[in-house]
Amino acid sequence: MTDQPSRDIRLFGTDEPVQPPRLLRAGPLSAELEAGNLRYIRYGGAEVLRAVSYVVRDRDWGTYNPEITELGIDEDAQGFTVSYRARAADAGQAFAYAARIEGRADGTLVFEASGAAESPFLTNRTGFVILHPIAGVSGAPVTITHTDGREVAGRFPELIDPVQPMMDLRALAHVTPEGHRVTCLMEGDTYEMEDQRNWTDASYKTYVRPLALPWPYELAPGEEVAQRITVSVEGAEIAAATDETVTVTLGPSFGEMPALGMGLDPDDTAAALTVTAPLAAMGAAHLICHHDPRRGHGTETLRAQIDVARALGAEPWLEAVITSVDGFAEEIAALGRMVGALGAPFATVLLSPAPDLKCTLPGSIWPETPDAAEIAAAARAAFEGKRIGGGMFSYFTELNRKRPPIAALDLVSFTTSAMVHAGDDRSVIETLQALPAIAQSAAAIAAPLPFAVGPSAIGMRANPYGAAPKPNPGNIRQAMSFNDPRQRGLLGAAWTLGYIAEFAGGGAEAIALGGPVGPFGAVHVPGDLPTPGYDRAGALYPPYHPLKALARHRGRPLRRVALSDPACVTGLAIDTPTGTELWLANLTAAPVPLALPPGAADMTLLTEAEFAAAAKTPDHFDHTRPATDTLTLGAYGLVRLRGLT
Repeated sequence: MTDQPSRDIRLFGTDEPVQPPRLLRAGPLSAELEAGNLRYIRYGGAEVLRAVSYVVRDRDWGTYNPEITELGIDEDAQGFTVSYRARAADAGQAFAYAARIEGRADGTLVFEASGAAESPFLTNRTGFVILHPIAGVSGAPVTITHTDGREVAGRFPELIDPVQPMMDLRALAHVTPEGHRVTCLMEGDTYEMEDQRNWTDASYKTYVRPLALPWPYELAPGEEVAQRITVSVEGAEIAAATDETVTVTLGPSFGEMPALGMGLDPDDTAAALTVTAPLAAMGAAHLICHHDPRRGHGTETLRAQIDVARALGAEPWLEAVITSVDGFAEEIAALGRMVGALGAPFATVLLSPAPDLKCTLPGSIWPETPDAAEIAAAARAAFEGKRIGGGMFSYFTELNRKRPPIAALDLVSFTTSAMVHAGDDRSVIETLQALPAIAQSAAAIAAPLPFAVGPSAIGMRANPYGAAPKPNPGNIRQAMSFNDPRQRGLLGAAWTLGYIAEFAGGGAEAIALGGPVGPFGAVHVPGDLPTPGYDRAGALYPPYHPLKALARHRGRPLRRVALSDPACVTGLAIDTPTGTELWLANLTAAPVPLALPPGAADMTLLTEAEFAAAAKTPDHFDHTRPATDTLTLGAYGLVRLRGLT
C-alpha cells in the first residue's frame, strides 16, 4: 500500500473521473441527467421510474459508452429541454444518433432519439430501455396496453420471473406507493419486459425489440432508427422527508449466520500460496476449486488448489465442468478416480455441463446437454459419500430458467455479478436491493434443499452472454468487466457487507465471495492487472476485513435490523456470547448521520481515515474505541458495534 492513496483510490480503487449527474426540474417533476440518459425520475421527490435510457449494445451484450457532443440544456421553472448528438463506436463499427428530452411541470416527460449506422452495425439491442423500481412495485397491479391497442390487467412479478412477464407492449401504467399514476408510452418498435432482478438489478426492465427475433441483428448503413418514450405522471405532490438521519433498530433473533467462503481459479494458486498467512487468518469455511478440462485443467491444477485450501484451513469444494454429452458418465467417473488419487478431499461436489455455462435466451433453442438427474447419479457413483450439488456456475438467471432436479441433489447453487447491465457506482450498489427477492426465489426453487451462493463478486468471473468478460486495462468502471477496481476500495467492502447481510437474511446455507487473490481477491499480490495504490504483496483490500471478522460467527443466531433508509445503509446483526454484534455500511458517496441502538460496549470503524492502516493490519477489527449512540459514517464506510443487548 502506498502511503497516501488518493480519495478516489480509497473509495473506488480507481482515479477514473466521473461526471456528476445534472439535476433537471420541471415543477414537481425531476430527473437526473447522466451520460445522456435519465435516472431517478421523481415527482414531488418520490421516485416514479428508475431510469429511461437510450442504449446501444454490441453482439456480446456489452453496452457502448457513447461520445456525446453538442449538448444543450435549457431550464426554467416550468420545464426543461435537453438535446445532444451521440456516437457509439468501437474499432469495427459505429452508430450515431440525435436525442431530445423535454420535461414539463404538468408531469409529462418525452425522450426521443433517431439515428443510423455509419457502416454495417451488429447489435443485440439499439434503442430505449425503461426501468421500473422494485420497492413498493413488486407484486403490484399494472395496466398493459398491447401493440394492437388492447388493454389488460396484470401484475409486476413478486417471485422473480424467469422469462418475460409482459410482452408485445405499447404502454404500461401503474400506481406508485405514494399514489401517483405513472403511464409510460413506448413508440417506434415493439417492447417487452424482463424481470431484471434475475441479474441482481433493482428494477423491472422494459426494452425495445423482442428477444424472440434473431440476434445479433444488423443495421444497414443509413437505416434510420427512430423511437420515442412519453411518461405521464398524475397525482398530488407529496412533501419529501427532510430528516437525513438513518435510524437503526434491532429486532428479534432468526436463522443463523451462514458459512463464508471464497472461490479459487487455478491461475491464482501460485500467487495465493505466497500470502497464506493473512489468507489463513480470514478463517474461510470453504474454498470452491474450479476445474475445466477445456482450459487444460488436470491432476496438477486440482492438487495445487487443494494445497491452497489446506494452507487456508478451508474445506475444499469441487466445481467441475463436464465437457462430454454422450460420454459424460465416463468423464465423471474418470474425474472421480483423479480426485480419489488426491485423497478425495472434496466433501461437496458441484458439476455442470459445459453448454450451461452460456445463456440460452427465451425463445432460443436449448443446446444439447446430458440430463441433469443423470449427471447427479453419475456423480454419486464417482464421489461416493460426498454431498452432490447442482444448479448453475453462472448466474441466478440461468438457474431460474433451467431448474435443477431437486430429488437427485443435496444442494442447489448459483452465482451473481453486480455488473451485468451497468458499471457505475450507484448501479453496483443498487444490486443489493434485488438480493432479498433472489434469496426468496432461490429458496423456492431449491426447497426442501439448502442453497448456496457464489463464488460471486462485483466483477464478472465469466460471461454467459458473450465470449468473455471485458478486459479492463484502463481500470475503469464498465459493465461486464473482469477486473473491477471497486474490489479494492471501500465501496467493495460496503457491497460485501450488504451482500452477506441480504443472503444471510434470505436463508443461504453458504456464501462464497471473491477469491484469495487476483481480480476478485481479498489480499494483494502484484500481477498484470492494474492495482493503483497497492505495491506490496500481502496488502489487504477493504473487503478482507468484514469477511474475516464475520467468518468466525458461522452458525450463530442472526437478529433483524430495521433501517429507516435501507437504500442508504445496510446492516447485519449477530447474537454472540458477549452480546449482539451490529455491522453497518454506508452505501453512498456522502456522509450519513446514524441514530444507533444505545448501550454498545465498543465500536470499530473502517473509513477513509482507517484505510491505509487497515491495508497493513489483518486484525484491524480487533482494535476498538468507545461506542456512541450517534455517528456520521463517511462515504462507503463500515462500523461494527459490539455488546448490544
